[in-house]
Amino acid sequence: MDTPGEASPKASLRLPAATIFLSAFLLFQVQPMVGKLVLPWFGGSAGVWTTCLLFFQTLLLLGYLYAHVVRHNLSHRGQLLLHGSLLLVAALTLPLRLHAQFQPSGSTEPLGRLLGLLALTVGLPYLLLSTTGPLVQAWVASRGQVPYRLFALSNLASMVALFSYPIVVEPFLPLRTQSWIWSLGFLAFTALVLTLASRVAHEVPKVKPAMDPANQPETGMKALWIAFAAIPSALLMAVTTHLSTNVAPIPFLWVLPLGLYLLSFILCFDSTRWYRRGLFLGLTPPLLILMSLSLSPDFRWMDYRFEALSQAAFWLSSVRGQVALFSAGLFAACMVAHGELARRRPHPHFLTGFYLRLSLGGALGGIFVAWLAPKIFTTYLELPLGLAAAAAVAALSMAFEIGPRHRWQSALAGAFGLLALGLGLHAFHLNRNVDQVLVARGRNFYGTLAVFENPEHTWRSLAHGTITHGGQFLDRGKANRPATYYSLDSGVGLAIASLPEPPRKLGLVGLGVGSLAAYGRSGDHLRFYEINPLVEPLARRHFTYLGQGKAHTEVVLGDARLSLEAEPAQAYDLLAVDAFSSDSIPVHLLTREAFALYFRHLKPGGVLAVHVSNKYLALQPVVRAAVNAFGKQARVVDTESDEDEGTYGSTWVLITQGEAFFGHPAFQDNEDVKALPDAALVWRDDFSNLFRVLKAF
Repeated sequence: MDTPGEASPKASLRLPAATIFLSAFLLFQVQPMVGKLVLPWFGGSAGVWTTCLLFFQTLLLLGYLYAHVVRHNLSHRGQLLLHGSLLLVAALTLPLRLHAQFQPSGSTEPLGRLLGLLALTVGLPYLLLSTTGPLVQAWVASRGQVPYRLFALSNLASMVALFSYPIVVEPFLPLRTQSWIWSLGFLAFTALVLTLASRVAHEVPKVKPAMDPANQPETGMKALWIAFAAIPSALLMAVTTHLSTNVAPIPFLWVLPLGLYLLSFILCFDSTRWYRRGLFLGLTPPLLILMSLSLSPDFRWMDYRFEALSQAAFWLSSVRGQVALFSAGLFAACMVAHGELARRRPHPHFLTGFYLRLSLGGALGGIFVAWLAPKIFTTYLELPLGLAAAAAVAALSMAFEIGPRHRWQSALAGAFGLLALGLGLHAFHLNRNVDQVLVARGRNFYGTLAVFENPEHTWRSLAHGTITHGGQFLDRGKANRPATYYSLDSGVGLAIASLPEPPRKLGLVGLGVGSLAAYGRSGDHLRFYEINPLVEPLARRHFTYLGQGKAHTEVVLGDARLSLEAEPAQAYDLLAVDAFSSDSIPVHLLTREAFALYFRHLKPGGVLAVHVSNKYLALQPVVRAAVNAFGKQARVVDTESDEDEGTYGSTWVLITQGEAFFGHPAFQDNEDVKALPDAALVWRDDFSNLFRVLKAF
């Protein structure tokens, strides 16, 4: 049996390890869970996940600050009493749930409401979980043991939690069950912490050992810790935004970058053998250059001297190539930054201060990408700037060690510095140049919007990220013709053509450039629902569908589902749902509860038109489940692109009460009209699984 003041290193590390593993697992298991919980109120944009990351990084900073302050200002008994009391208070806030006072409304800025909702939903439990790593490691260090491998263990648990959620948890458990299981896990964590704290109280020395002043980190070193933590954090969020907005908006591309970020922490703090300095410093420059070049619209089509280079550029511009390139580049940059951090970690006595500055750097990187960048940039400029910063921080690591024995490092620091300057200049070049004529541009919480014209000035379009959200001919003879996904032969075009004569009432979820207003006739009433307040001004200023249409039109700002829930039944003749942001899916608009709401707003015999065109997700089984549940009839209208007519290939599912509607001439002998496949996948507000509908790519 151990006597007070003596620690048994082998036995006593089991409980700290279990406590840290469970706390880190719960920390990262709750992140995608809460992100999914709040999505129905804030749309399906990448901004929701980026804001969640910012919130969690900020709470991590506060947790590390708490650990640092209580460790240096309270006795162990005082720490036990304070921490135990807060854990019991946090348990009273469970299970996780939404709070109605933070529900967004109209065109109000959603960032503040989202942060408030996150704080009330999971704030205190998450804060206390975030204190566990540095606090428990400090307790371990006070017993004379080296705690840094526990930091690697915590990152391992974080990665296990992150990847297990979409594979093991989300496909099988509804959100309510997830919340209760997580809450029970928090109670188990509380018991472990209190047990460990009580046991450590009998093991730590009563008098703290004196510290050698030579071990005190210098101010410059502390600043370097912050820099090495800030750059990979900012790059992580910028790469995540790029992949989920411009490549493929699927959950895997939220999880993958964060998993690689955590893996670099695990490897660098587990052992010195993983961070091969020369290897990763050598890999980083070419990867950063390729990532920066691939952001250029001309990268795929440049005239390369060798055929092999042309093929490589084409592959790197594909979905697989972009995922592989940006994953490799992010991992290499994180290994350099975190490897340099591990090389400069202080004596365990200064452990909480070290972790505090790491979390401060992480929070600063997150604040730059999630809060500052959308306010000062009109494009995703933070990504190319992040690439330049990654080169700069590598130069900084070399420059910090320059001396008589490090001449090669001086040269390498200069090379990295020049690379950083070149990448920074390339970033601003990307911000000013596009392959079309830029008419207008804007950015907010929901993403980037840009109005372009072709070089001949015959066609104008609105783009959200890389996806066109409507277009219009500038020639007066064609200007009133509905184009892109809403052409006369599209599913929604055929449906409107088959409706009774005016007056008709149409509900339209998603405004775009207002293309569907071209179908309005005198006496018709068109009601658009649009979540992004930037869209309507661009649609009215640069396109004429809304201003010159014959029907009466109005635009309701705010999330369509929240708006429809607040309204009395509208008795629409047709309700069209087309509210994708880039290629991302607002899942809450495709659940069984959402379809029940749509049918409530349709008049008897009314038509629901759902736009399901998507490169990456097969959504027809989700719609089939709703058709079966409500006893409706459906057809799929799948059309091809016609550049001369300004039409884009589209897939619409039309749903109505009976077969009679599909007897109209528009549907007869039409090869584009097909039966809806029988495969069904039920989505509910508390249960959905995007992996089940993921296409191979």
